[in-house]
Formats: sequence, structure tokens, C-alpha cells
Amino acid sequence: MGLFTKDIKTMEDLFSHCLQDIYYAENQIVKSLPKMIEKTSDGELKRGLQQHLKETENQVKRLEQVFEMQGRRAEGHKCPAIDGIIREADEVMGEIEDQAVLNTAVVALAQAVEHYEITRYGALIAWANELGHRPSAKVLGETLKEEKAADAKLTAIAEDKVNPRASGSAARSRRTAKKRAGGKKTGARARAASRRSSARTAKKKGQRKKTTSRRRA
Repeated sequence: MGLFTKDIKTMEDLFSHCLQDIYYAENQIVKSLPKMIEKTSDGELKRGLQQHLKETENQVKRLEQVFEMQGRRAEGHKCPAIDGIIREADEVMGEIEDQAVLNTAVVALAQAVEHYEITRYGALIAWANELGHRPSAKVLGETLKEEKAADAKLTAIAEDKVNPRASGSAARSRRTAKKRAGGKKTGARARAASRRSSARTAKKKGQRKKTTSRRRA
């Protein structure tokens, strides 16, 4: 079930449903972040993701606090959007062999998650304020600040370290491939030259034999 469904008739319904949506999403993110942490080899990126995992676990508790403020039991609605983002992340991380490139991919995949969360929390805060749920808006605002900070940190890591390393790795791979190709061409040229030289030698020998035969005759 997605965010916008037929059972939503009022702003309260919309707020409640989005709250369930993000609660499901945060719990799925808690499960997926350890995979990203395991895949990355960059120390700073790994530490950043580990820190955000702890933040996400605390964000789940904040959402439970908001549910309590609304007099409701904390529960989530299955969210196809976050499921799709996480599924794509799993597929991409399983396909990339170059570690430097993989680190870059992990940053992008993590930011896709962050951007989803930022939009959801932004909407929830606006709706909470509109509905007069000021305490809930304040609690949700704490999480939104963390999400934006995590996104900014990922951008800094990507621009300062991860992306340049991935680009350097790609350049090295191209140089290596070029050298190998050049080596093959050189070898092929050498073999061709050797064959031409052998042919010339054989031709000269043949000519000498003919000359000797004519002299004897």
C-alpha cells in the first residue's frame, strides 16, 4: 500500500498514514544500513554510516513517541517506495567489483534513502503544524535536522574523497587496458616483421641456389 490510498479522506488521515509510512521505512533502513556499512571500504564513509545507523534507531523511537502523542499504537504500512530504493541498492552493490567505484555507489544509494526521508519528514512537519500537533512537529523536526546533516556529510565525503578516488581508479584501469592493447599490437607487429624477415631470407637463399645451379651448368 502506498502513501496516497482510497482510505485517506482528511488531513488527519493523511498525517496518520504518512506517519505509518515513514515508520515502516525507518525500520527497513535499520535493516539495510549494515549491508552498506559492510560493503564500503572507505573509513570515513563507514564511520558516517555507522553513526547514522545509531541515529536511525533513535529516529524509530522518536516516531513511536509521536504515535503515543497521537494516542495510537506504533505500526507501519508497507511502503513500495522505500522497498524499491533498498532493492535497487542491494542489486547495485552486488554488481560492482571495483571497490573505489563501489564506495561512490554506496554514497549515492545512501543519499537516495536520505532524500526520501527528508521529503517525508518535511511533509509530516508541515501537516502536524497545520493540524495543531505542535509537540509532534517539534519531535519530527529533530529527525529532519539529522537527515539533512547526514545528507550534507555524504555529499562532503563524496566530493572530497570518494568520487576522486573512483575517477582515479577508472583512469588507471583505462591506462592498464591501453598498455595491454599496445603490448598486443607490438607483439603482433614483431611477429609480422619476423615473418617478413624469414620470407626475405628464404627468397635470398632460393636466388643463390638458382645462381649456383646455372654456373655449374
